[in-house]
Amino acid sequence: MWQRGLWLVLAAGLACGQSADPPHPWLDKAYAALRAADYEQAIACFRRAIEADPGKVAIRKDLAYALLKIGENEAAREEFAEVVRLAPEDHHAALEYAFLCYETGQRARARRTFDRIRRVGDPASRATAEQAFQNIDRALAEAISRWQEAVEKNPGDFGSHLELARLAEERDELALAAEHYEKAWRLRPERRGVLVDLGRVWLEQRDRERGLAALLAASRGAEPYAADRARELLPARYPYVYEFERALELDPANLPLRRELAYLLLEMKRTQDAERHFRKIVETDPGDLLSTAQLAFLLLARGERAAAAPLIERVLAGGDHELAARVRRTLGMPETAPRAAPRSPQSTAPVEAKTMAERSYSAGYLKDALKYLQLAHDADPADFAVMLKLGWTYNLLGQDRQAVRWFELARYSPDPAIAAEATRAWRNLSPGLSRVRTSFWALPFYSSRWRDVFTYSQLKTELRSGELPFRPYLSMRFIGDTRSRPGGAVPQYFSETAFILGAGIMTRSYRGALLWAEAGVALSYMRQPQSGRARSDYRGGLAFSRVFGRQLGSEGSGGFFETGADAVFISRFDNDLLLYWRNRMGYTAPVSMKLGGLATQWCWNVIAATDARRQYWANFVESGPGLRLRWQSWPPGLYLSVDGLRGVHTLNRYNPRRPNYWDLRAGFWYAFAR
Repeated sequence: MWQRGLWLVLAAGLACGQSADPPHPWLDKAYAALRAADYEQAIACFRRAIEADPGKVAIRKDLAYALLKIGENEAAREEFAEVVRLAPEDHHAALEYAFLCYETGQRARARRTFDRIRRVGDPASRATAEQAFQNIDRALAEAISRWQEAVEKNPGDFGSHLELARLAEERDELALAAEHYEKAWRLRPERRGVLVDLGRVWLEQRDRERGLAALLAASRGAEPYAADRARELLPARYPYVYEFERALELDPANLPLRRELAYLLLEMKRTQDAERHFRKIVETDPGDLLSTAQLAFLLLARGERAAAAPLIERVLAGGDHELAARVRRTLGMPETAPRAAPRSPQSTAPVEAKTMAERSYSAGYLKDALKYLQLAHDADPADFAVMLKLGWTYNLLGQDRQAVRWFELARYSPDPAIAAEATRAWRNLSPGLSRVRTSFWALPFYSSRWRDVFTYSQLKTELRSGELPFRPYLSMRFIGDTRSRPGGAVPQYFSETAFILGAGIMTRSYRGALLWAEAGVALSYMRQPQSGRARSDYRGGLAFSRVFGRQLGSEGSGGFFETGADAVFISRFDNDLLLYWRNRMGYTAPVSMKLGGLATQWCWNVIAATDARRQYWANFVESGPGLRLRWQSWPPGLYLSVDGLRGVHTLNRYNPRRPNYWDLRAGFWYAFAR
């Protein structure tokens, strides 16, 4: 009986802990406001009710009708659109949505919605939708026919082609729309917005290559609004070389597009292809001094000084004094006295874009900063500071693949500070994005307790399989020391003395934790009579690590805390499960440039271990001070560690030594990934 009473108490407690349906108070206020004809208050309360329960269709419909009361037809249309998405079987709401689309100028949406309802709706809805669809479709068909006649009479009229294309798109005649969008754009290529429309229609026709080519060409044009629209439709990644080439086939006169491709090819070491594009730019626009200078440098690198000389003279005689100074410095020519001259609109554009980008970046408006940085890069593709800022902006937006691309470009900056910062960022990001990742770590150290040098290391290659939650890998571990001795009456083994070859699988890291499992074989470099040189090895477990605060080598100083735990099953230790937990806390000191860039970290260690089979060597607690240090000239991932530890075995059965011990451990940690 006491169990039944306990369940009753728990049920009563849960019932008391539950609140009323969250939207109800706001709905009561909304309907009270409707009765009082206070539509503004009603709309505000309906919105609060929707925030509490976004899936309630009835609330959205009431909100939509309230918006209609105050003439907010577009807002009402969007609410009915959400109702249609949540409840596609609500044909009455779909009709309301279709009529509002028509009234607010979205005839294509209205026509498609009426078309759907007339085929799948209830009888009354089908009849209404059929009549509305025919009215819209008939008017569109008649208008298309009239504009086709106009185009036949005057094929060179830009406006006729554009209007015909828009009407055809509204009637879902995509082939006809694409044909006349392209003809309209060919007549007026400066109208980049038409190119965006053309790219959008090609994508709707599932012609991805031509659609992306048109959008890429529009995104690198001189019309900012069209460029913004095109970028919104492009994939969230940097374009491939073949996509640039397809865009140039469509729009060969697009010099910003050709210039960006030329610099991309240059960074990819495809100098002949880059030179071909720079030559085309210079022939088309002799006033493009930046491309002229780049072409001259390519000719000089090939030893064609006679061909490069007139190009260099043109740059030095041009109006861009900053570029001329950069060319003089690069060629080792004497500097000339700077002349004050007003900036041309072309030279002020990148400066203004960079200024706006910096302001947006500082204020946290990263998407705006990205747009201005793209404009600045289009104006001056050789500005490595802009490339670096583009990398950081994409990184903060979570688009690391794009960030890595820009960091890689910025690595080649002639400014050592920009190149160093970009290289560090590129090295940090690129290993995590590559499909095949190889990592290596090694920990050689001396232990005063054992008076021995131990080495633990692992070489691992992972295959990153898209969005799958796990990754297969191949691994080779080495665990050895210098004092183990085989043979004799009492052979001594201080470590596993083996190379362990294995294949395994691991999960993605989630908040610092991951699972892994591995099967392989251990090949001992010392013959062990009881087991031989080759032994099966199965291991796996859970690994966790988190780091807080300033790390070794950080630009600033301050406190830090590290924690790491491992639960590892190892078949060779009599199918034992080992648990190991290590914590470090302390202070990271400022980097001392007087000592050659020495970075130091002072800490206190707390370590605990246990196992499932309760063996004395696996059950202990250690604590003591530690020091880690590295010089800036050392390779990344290398540091020296010294720890002084006082330990105690928590289990001492079969322990041949004293339960308490001192241990001074000193060694190097080195790791890298690529």
